[in-house]
Amino acid sequence: MAQAIVAIRNAVKEHLSKSEAGDCILVAVSGGADSLALAFAVYKEAAPLALKIVAVTIDHQLQEKSSEQAARVESQLKTMGYERVIVAKVNVSLESGLEAGARKARYEALSKIATEENATKVFLGHTRDDQAETVLLGLVRGSGTRSLSGMAVENGTYIRPLLACTRKETENACKEMNLDFWNDPHNENPEFSRVRVRRDVLPIMEEKIGPGIAAALARSASLLRDDADALDAIADAEMSRHNLKDLDCSALELLPRAIRSRILRAAIYAAGAPSGSISADHIASVEALVTSWHGQGLVSLPGGVKVERISGRLSLLNQ
Repeated sequence: MAQAIVAIRNAVKEHLSKSEAGDCILVAVSGGADSLALAFAVYKEAAPLALKIVAVTIDHQLQEKSSEQAARVESQLKTMGYERVIVAKVNVSLESGLEAGARKARYEALSKIATEENATKVFLGHTRDDQAETVLLGLVRGSGTRSLSGMAVENGTYIRPLLACTRKETENACKEMNLDFWNDPHNENPEFSRVRVRRDVLPIMEEKIGPGIAAALARSASLLRDDADALDAIADAEMSRHNLKDLDCSALELLPRAIRSRILRAAIYAAGAPSGSISADHIASVEALVTSWHGQGLVSLPGGVKVERISGRLSLLNQ
C-alpha cells in the first residue's frame, strides 16, 4: 500500500488549499527524490483546485552534461502531466564559494521567473533532514537565534511543505509512484559543509547519542523560530523610536542585548551593507562602540559601511 506518497500529498494539499482558483504556482524541481515527489504531489492536488502549475528546473551549468540532466527532468515532468516546464540556465559566481554562489543564482532565477509568471507561491522540496542540517551548520558557525531557527515553512512567496517529512519518505514516495529520481553528485562532494554534516556528523550523532537527532533538531528550530519572531517584533517596535543613521549610544545601552543587536544589524543594512554579509563578529565590533567604549576608532564593514562613535552617538556612513 502506498503510504509515503499519501503523506507527501497531504503536506502539499494543506498549502495549496490556501490558494485561489486561477493562481499560478511554481514548483522548483532538480530531479532529486525530494523535489520529484513534491512535483508529483503538487500536480495531483492542484488539479481539483483549478490552479495553474508551472515547473522550473535550474541548470547551474556546474557539471558536465548538466543540460542533459535538465532535459531529462523536463521530460519526466511532462510525462507526469505538466504542460509548462521552464528550464533556466544560470551562471554561478564563485566569489562567496560554490555552495553560496549556486544558492544565490538559483533563488535569483526563481524570483525572476515567479515575477514573469505572476506566481503567487514557489514550492520548494526541503525536508526535515535539510532542516536538521541547516540548524547544525548555524550552530557550528556561531549564528544567532534567527539562523538557528532554520528554514521557515512559509517565507513570503516561498513555501516548503515537506519540512515535516523525511528524505526517506520522499525516496519511498518516488518508488511507490515509479519515479526515477536523480542523485546529484554534489550531494556526495565533501568540499561542501552541508554534505559533511549529512554524511559524517549526523550519522555519528545518531550512533553515539541515539536515534531521532534530526527530528529533535527540527523541533528546536521551530521553537527558536517562535523566539526569534517575538524578539524581532519587539526590536521593530523599539526601532521606530530611533534614527538608524544617528543612534544614541546611551539609549541603546539601556536595551537588552538581543534587542540592541537587532537594531544595530538593521542600521548597518540600512546604511548599505549587502544582504547576509554581516556576521556576529561584525555586530560585536559595533556593539563595543556602545557598551565598551574606550576611544576606539571607526569600524569598517562590508559594502563600504563605516560606523563611528562621535559625541555619544553612532554615525553610520557608506563611503
